[in-house]
Amino acid sequence: MLVVAALGGNALLKRGEPLTAEAQRENVRVATQSLAAVVKAGHNLVVTHGNGPQVGLLALQSAAYKPNEAYPLDVLGAETEGMIGYMIEQELENALDHVRPVATLLTQVVVDRYDPAFEKPSKFVGPVYERAEAETRAEVAGWAIAADGDKWRRVVASPRPVEIPDFRIIRLLLDHGVVVVCTGGGGIPVVRRDDGTLIGIEAVIDKDAASALLAHQLGADALLLLTDVDAVYRGFGGEGAEPISRMSPEVARVFGAPAGSMGPKITAAGDFAETGAFAGIGRLEDAIAILAGRAGTRIEKAIGQVDPSIRR
Repeated sequence: MLVVAALGGNALLKRGEPLTAEAQRENVRVATQSLAAVVKAGHNLVVTHGNGPQVGLLALQSAAYKPNEAYPLDVLGAETEGMIGYMIEQELENALDHVRPVATLLTQVVVDRYDPAFEKPSKFVGPVYERAEAETRAEVAGWAIAADGDKWRRVVASPRPVEIPDFRIIRLLLDHGVVVVCTGGGGIPVVRRDDGTLIGIEAVIDKDAASALLAHQLGADALLLLTDVDAVYRGFGGEGAEPISRMSPEVARVFGAPAGSMGPKITAAGDFAETGAFAGIGRLEDAIAILAGRAGTRIEKAIGQVDPSIRR
């Protein structure tokens, strides 16, 4: 089975932790134990990951050094893909006892240069701030900002991914038994110019949407969206919240989870499950159980039109 596993931000950095290499490496070391179990179970694996806090920190460092020469987000995204990919690659090789090769690939993802998302920035990047500090930074740097819980963060455009031209290289690596780490942070956002050439653009692509597109282009058998919540819940956060074990793509599309939490994951899972394969949402440590249908929320067409009232 070919599995695309998308790591949530908690796999790299938990809320409140310092954004240090040591903290991230320790989280990655734990995460790769679960990923290694998928490989050891006989599956081929592609790993994707987020990069929000990391790309935000690099942006701050770049602006602090020479504000007028700050690097754009596509370049910073490439830097974080290399940094995070290196950590995942090394720790996954260690967890696999170097029996299977692991490779990180910087991945370009094409978006529509006329996507309306460029008019309405909505994707959180970087660290959290108190409102006053966020407003000061926004005024100096020309940011758009928005509330993230009781804190504030920078927001940027999040256009829809439409093509992953590097998937042919990923397929080549998979055909030679390589575990691939790619499409980090949703991939490096690029657009096609009139002459067909590619160029980077200032944006951040949703990691779950890019992972679903990648899984579709690769013809993957399963897409795992791994986070720190054990399943999709009806009434999450309220009294009587109940986990949902199975869901159809049609229900996933209209489920209505908040955009800042499970919303993008459920939408991406529903989109991918339309291909006839299945998607699973749940905890990183439950990856094998989610594949087996024993944990998490499974989204698939094969079970028919499943009502979300089905419970464990």
